Amino acid sequence: MNAELHYLTVAEAARLIAVRKLSPVELTRAFLARIEALNGKLDAFLLVTAERALAVAKAAEAEIARGRCRGALDGIPVALKDIFDTAGVRTTGHSRLYRDRVPREDSAVAARLTDAGAVPLGKTATHEFAIGGPSFDLPWPPARNPWKLDRFTGGSSSGSAAAVAAGLAPFAMGSDTGGSIRLPASYSGLAGLKPTHGRVSKRGVLPLSFTLDTVGPLCWTAEDCAIVLQAIAGYDPADPSTRDVPVPDFSAGLGKGVRNVRIGVVRHFYEEDARASEPVAAAMAEALKVLAGLGAQIRDVRLPPLWDFQASQRAIMASESFAIYGAELRARPQMFSECLRYRVMPGALLSGIDLVQALRAQRELSQAVLGALREVDVLVAPTTAAPAARLDQMPLEGSFADPSFTNPFNVCPLPTISICNGFSPDGLPVGMQVAGRPFDEAMVLRVADAYERASPWRQRRPDVEGQAKPALDPKPDAFKPVDPAAKAELAAIIGHAGLAANGRQTAALAESWPHVRGAMERLRRQRPRGAEPSHAVALPRPGGPR
Repeated sequence: MNAELHYLTVAEAARLIAVRKLSPVELTRAFLARIEALNGKLDAFLLVTAERALAVAKAAEAEIARGRCRGALDGIPVALKDIFDTAGVRTTGHSRLYRDRVPREDSAVAARLTDAGAVPLGKTATHEFAIGGPSFDLPWPPARNPWKLDRFTGGSSSGSAAAVAAGLAPFAMGSDTGGSIRLPASYSGLAGLKPTHGRVSKRGVLPLSFTLDTVGPLCWTAEDCAIVLQAIAGYDPADPSTRDVPVPDFSAGLGKGVRNVRIGVVRHFYEEDARASEPVAAAMAEALKVLAGLGAQIRDVRLPPLWDFQASQRAIMASESFAIYGAELRARPQMFSECLRYRVMPGALLSGIDLVQALRAQRELSQAVLGALREVDVLVAPTTAAPAARLDQMPLEGSFADPSFTNPFNVCPLPTISICNGFSPDGLPVGMQVAGRPFDEAMVLRVADAYERASPWRQRRPDVEGQAKPALDPKPDAFKPVDPAAKAELAAIIGHAGLAANGRQTAALAESWPHVRGAMERLRRQRPRGAEPSHAVALPRPGGPR
């Protein structure tokens, strides 16, 4: 067993620790050795807290020996995305701006994991402030995909995904504003859970969008996600975004199957609105056959067009992210990666009217999705349109130009998990999303667990040891030529927004701004005066009217 400790799931390790067949110290040393051996290839960890991890593991072992086990995470190592504050331990947001930042207090999630007995291995790579990446102009490189080391791991919880997929940690924490847990889960072959907005406290997590941010786990299985969610879920009076709702037993439905569960397939997302690649489409078709074979009722569901969700999400995120980081972007733009500037600076050009319209659209879109969930128990769709691309060939424009299958479940802030549902012919994982009603994470986990039990994908692991670390050749984006008249107009807008307008930044904004402006034009239709924005209406409570 010693050679395979690093591939134990959370559930497996917890069972062994509970009956004292596995030592938390032994388990922690196995993961620290794995990090030492492979992090040089993966660039998954920015900081490894080995001494602290061993001290916590020894304390956990001593308490368990006295018969005082704190639960399923007691003595289980964890990696934290480097946007979760940790008292006395550097938290950088993978940014030059915060290179030496050491918080005084733990984030709520870090504190709850500590209370549960989890062992902190260190901090993992992310996109800069959970949006700027993959970037090669920062103090640390981007994480690499364990399945193919020249491929994108997905963002922004990139290091967390790489660590879990490669067996450097049994689980890790991530955040999700437009897919940043689910995208890395898909590209890395994991289970990644975005809980309902308000289920888990965001206090002490570096923000990107107040309206859209959520935090959750990346694990090898849905069962592990349920175990972790149990430890971190719950109301936090110090976080105004959390909801004071009951926390159920998230594992209660695991193993019960999906007979007579109604599964709605949002087929138009990946067959009409944005075409999925052949490996993704084939994996979805096979996954639906598996679920039907398990007794689920499969039916097609039609939601608003994918582009409407994209428009609302992009406008909200751009506005709120600039509100958070705009002062520093104006004062010290050189401290940020070009990728972050490209994606955040358009928020300076949006108006208050634009944001209100985006929030009004969010409510309309949410009502449409919640209406569909009155007829089905969960919704399913692919997580990504294709397997992971080369890490050094990720265009800045792609984030704006291509609609995302993950955005709808941030706009309508539903519990959503991405699970592995197959592999491409060249061995790269692909993923399927399962989304459920607000605060019904238990049903989402039940469906995901049933599929994982009925499919072979959890038996495959990446061969990191057998790969050489390939050299990458990232090249600066060649921005599109700017029409002189449009350039003069844009320069005036940039000046009015108080931004520095050097040549390359102007060219970047000239390319990114039309996508954001296009999103707003999609949302600017006339609405009744009484059409409220999303923050004016709370999500339904569990057990309430559906």
